[in-house]
Amino acid sequence: MKTNDLIFQTVTKVVVFIIIIYSLHLFFSGHYTPGGGFIGGLMTASAIVLLLLAFDIKTVVNTLPIDYIKMTATGLLIALLTGIGSFFFDVPFLTHTFSYVDLPVLGKTSLATAVLFDLGVYLVVIGVTMTIIQTIGETE
Repeated sequence: MKTNDLIFQTVTKVVVFIIIIYSLHLFFSGHYTPGGGFIGGLMTASAIVLLLLAFDIKTVVNTLPIDYIKMTATGLLIALLTGIGSFFFDVPFLTHTFSYVDLPVLGKTSLATAVLFDLGVYLVVIGVTMTIIQTIGETE
């Protein structure tokens, strides 16, 4: 028996957008303030879980046709390659660097290699969390 949760579904559409925007803020601000790839990935996964609660699993899978196992593998590859990249500059594994670049719209901006590592962590956290949640949800 499926209930008609119109208010919950409508509010979820707005709240999911807010959660994802905030998770991206946490992801990008994680180098100078608390945050980063792990908490950003958890926030994004929580937004997708909220969608699963408001809608059924088939609707969410049709709307977001993402293979979370491939997402996890991609994140691991990005994190690993970021670490291996340090060997090309004869520095220890996972040594990160940054540089300041003058971008047209943003002005003077720091670009750090830690962002690439955090991207890998972000993708791994979303992929693993959603794989576990969907596996549990599909068995019921």
